[in-house]
Amino acid sequence: MRRLPSLNALRAFEAAARHGSFTGAAGELNVSQAAVSRMVRLLEERMGFPLFERRANALELTDRGRALQPGLTGAFDAIADSVERVAAMRDGPVLTLGVGATFAVRWLIPRLSAFHESHPDVEVRIATGGAGAPIREDWTCALLLGDGHWPGYEVEELFTADMLPVCAPALARSLRRPEDLLSATLLSVSHWADDWPHWFASAGLAPPAMKGLSFGSYAMTLQAAADGVGVALGARLYIADDLAAGRLVTPFALAVPMGRAWYLVSRPARHREPGFTVFRDWLRAAAGSPDPEKKRPPERAPAV
Repeated sequence: MRRLPSLNALRAFEAAARHGSFTGAAGELNVSQAAVSRMVRLLEERMGFPLFERRANALELTDRGRALQPGLTGAFDAIADSVERVAAMRDGPVLTLGVGATFAVRWLIPRLSAFHESHPDVEVRIATGGAGAPIREDWTCALLLGDGHWPGYEVEELFTADMLPVCAPALARSLRRPEDLLSATLLSVSHWADDWPHWFASAGLAPPAMKGLSFGSYAMTLQAAADGVGVALGARLYIADDLAAGRLVTPFALAVPMGRAWYLVSRPARHREPGFTVFRDWLRAAAGSPDPEKKRPPERAPAV
């Protein structure tokens, strides 16, 4: 059990210490100056030492008063912040979505306003994880890139994935045929090192020795491409907005399946949570996949 002095007395002291006067504290707390003075006096009696030196026209903290005041100010600020957060909490359902950072930035976040317009009562919270990150217990569901195998979870394919070369418009002018990529600066994602060799094989070309730049995510790779650093392989879902805006262009039309897709991954028990059904239906509509019956591919090691 906490053995605390009167909270009203602590508030009176803390306010007087910040304002440097009982009058200022009284105005903040909406009580009389005499009431503040009395509460501070009771606190000093309870603690057994003075907190202020009272002079004719001044109120100064003692050494112990100066030691006590910062902790109280921080504590009361924390209480006020907690109260404000709780007061601001929405009454509607909350859906926590685990999603890769690139998918969130490149596709989901630009489209969340459309979901909120249709379902303003559902609060969507975004949680991100890197490659290989486990699906957390506090997630309602996850949108993950992989081969569709997450044992113990419900898995629904939403977005198929193919990839094609993309670069800045200025760089594209020097690329007239796929063979020109053999001497270009190629940008790759470190944990998908087979993407370029796969694309070159599909184009009927022997892949060059990779001497370009490697990045830790598709988001960084595509940003480098937009900045003219080199040519990247972009998943169509990730590059659609940049292509529409003209930030990226496709010098060649050859699109190659990535051998993986984006899936909605969830535990059956989570399906009863408010917000899950409407969010899943919205995703299906956005993906153009209203049919939820998706066949699961052959068993393979999971990828995120």
